[in-house]
Amino acid sequence: MKQTATQVPARKPSAEEMKLIKKFLSDNTLFLGPDPEIMQNHDLMPRTALEEESINKVSDAHTIAKIRDRLQSGCDEGYEMVEQMGAAPGAKWGDVITGVYSASGDLAIASAGGVLIFSALVHHPIKFIIKNWMKDPTVGVREGDGFIHNDSRYGNVHNTDQSMILPIFHDGKLVCWVASTVHEGENGAIEPGGMPSMAESPCDEGLKMSPFKVVENYEIKRDILTFLQNSVREPKLQYEDMKVKLFACLRIKQRIEETLNSDGPEALVSTLRLTMENVRAEVKRRISEWPDMTVRTYIIQDSTLRENCVVKVNCKLTKTGDRLIFDFRGSAPEFTNRPTNTIVAGLKGMLAQVFLCYVWPDLPRGQAAFAPIEVITDPHSIVNCSYAAPNSQSLMSIFTGFTAGQHAVAKFLYSCPEKYTKVHAPTFNMINTFIWGGVSQHGETLGNLCADLNGMGAGATVDRDGEHALAPIFATMADIGEQELNEEDVPFLQLVSKKMTRDAIAPGKYRGGQGYTMIVATKDSEQWGFMTTCQGAKIPPLQGLFGGYACGAYPLSKVKGVDVYDILLNEPAKFRHSIEEIMNDQPFEGASYTTYHMGMGFEISKRGELFMISQGAGAGYGDLLERDPAGVVRDIEEGLISPAVAERLYKVQFDPQTLAINQEATAAAREAERKARKARGVPFSEFIKQWNKPTPPAHLQYFGCWGDDVGKLYMGSADQSHHADQPRPNYMRHPKDVRIEELEARLAALGALEDEKK
Repeated sequence: MKQTATQVPARKPSAEEMKLIKKFLSDNTLFLGPDPEIMQNHDLMPRTALEEESINKVSDAHTIAKIRDRLQSGCDEGYEMVEQMGAAPGAKWGDVITGVYSASGDLAIASAGGVLIFSALVHHPIKFIIKNWMKDPTVGVREGDGFIHNDSRYGNVHNTDQSMILPIFHDGKLVCWVASTVHEGENGAIEPGGMPSMAESPCDEGLKMSPFKVVENYEIKRDILTFLQNSVREPKLQYEDMKVKLFACLRIKQRIEETLNSDGPEALVSTLRLTMENVRAEVKRRISEWPDMTVRTYIIQDSTLRENCVVKVNCKLTKTGDRLIFDFRGSAPEFTNRPTNTIVAGLKGMLAQVFLCYVWPDLPRGQAAFAPIEVITDPHSIVNCSYAAPNSQSLMSIFTGFTAGQHAVAKFLYSCPEKYTKVHAPTFNMINTFIWGGVSQHGETLGNLCADLNGMGAGATVDRDGEHALAPIFATMADIGEQELNEEDVPFLQLVSKKMTRDAIAPGKYRGGQGYTMIVATKDSEQWGFMTTCQGAKIPPLQGLFGGYACGAYPLSKVKGVDVYDILLNEPAKFRHSIEEIMNDQPFEGASYTTYHMGMGFEISKRGELFMISQGAGAGYGDLLERDPAGVVRDIEEGLISPAVAERLYKVQFDPQTLAINQEATAAAREAERKARKARGVPFSEFIKQWNKPTPPAHLQYFGCWGDDVGKLYMGSADQSHHADQPRPNYMRHPKDVRIEELEARLAALGALEDEKK
């Protein structure tokens, strides 16, 4: 007998039942991961009722300006405290920031010095706290609380940076937040120093602190502190800088309370809100003055820090009316097991710095300066990676993204009738430096990085040469640091430090600012090593502007089988003070001299072995044949360029002994070169047939779009690709496995050859 089921009509849950279901789901959430709604949004939060009420009561421009200046001074004071008292090398040379945020979590005012990208990102964790902990009975947000955070997936650059966040109350009401962030360095990652190039998953990247409470009644909770100290190689560093960041926040809190007492809470709330809204409106007004057009550019990364490859960061910048849109579609797919990816919030933070530092430096430092600007990316790309992809070396991606933006924006500024700074060729954008770690001469376990990354060469401007080793793109008011002081704590010396690297110039009518040479050698420890974080050993990571050239390429060189300290003691005349001389002259008998691409995983060094890299030069501006010959000779005299290279590049004729310029011969040589240029030229339609190829070359390990087809993304070869809307995992093989396979193939070939002989 066939049975049929009786359909029971579905009953709609009652309002009380729905409330119970929602409470159950809320109380039993498995995991509060990064919130896409928070992380994808960089605009200002809507006005609150308190802000509306405050603005209605206080909106006088003079009062707002007075309070804003007072808060700015408070942020600058907090910045100085962290820089002067911080234990991390990054703190000592200005890799810090402080800021004041609205009650909704938006950054209103940041310190003038420091790393603006930090504060442009810290609004994300504050909004996470507001959304998830404010009403949570097990957490809560109360006066005297403080929260810590470092995980980039909740809003930061990478996990080596740590933020301290404090809510500020007045008469029981939350009126704003303050925060301080420092590049701490050591964080317990798979390699010392906080930026592991060997990380193949987020689990290799050390501490992953979602925003959580670490301070109550303005005192650091000792149980949480002990856990954090136990999770890193430098417990002293962890404790010291948590205290420093806390007390910097308390100093800013003191300045805010002075404002509350003198002007009232409405004046403070109104100042924060109107500052942001006025900046946002001014940005849209300034954008509207730019010409309506589209600029396309791209920047290349030349390694994953573990293998050589060509990684494209693609950028199209479009301006229409008061809309400015950065379109990064076509950039390389994310590397599933390499840490050179960035989350999109990091990219936005760096683009914000393009405007705050190089385009509109007159605007108040805050989130609003980038709020109305739009950003488009492919999901699962190197500039918008998934949360499962490692990103401890995200600087490789956000810095190339920064340069793509800086290069494109300059072409708009050139045509803009009103400029707020000079048109600027790209500054060198890679943090070429050594990360170090091990057991120091004092028996302490350490891990951090050299401050040399802050010596990036500045790009040339419309009317002058770029400045040498001026500042990093991420902290235009940072310091390079005193290496001699650092050597009291670490067991290695910088035998050559801050010496300009000859012939690594970026030529143009105005040349880029030069970078410098770094030569290090371990001295007082048998448990000490180095790694590098860098790009640009094979392909320059920037482009020149309006006929200017990019910088040179900067490989890593090593000299092994030598104790340079014995050489300096017994035969000091053998030592050379440049990579060029050491690698060409090879003055140390019996030593091995090797040049590599610059990416290097952590490597234990022996006493006296040399590790040598260069900081890079900024880009050139304008046609190099228009450079003043006197400027060329001055560069020769200052050791920035050799006479032969200067003559070949600039076509300047001079006496080799006196460097006296032959003006007539120079004019003739330059005119001859201009004619030669015309002779080499072909019509664009002919050039494009030779230049454009349908696919990447077979021998090239290439990632990203090819040409204008941003929908098709290559994944290492011409026969491996996917559509941008259908991302696939992009795994890189372990370099050791690749090398073993190569050696096995050679052995097999040799074996076959022997068999043929038999």
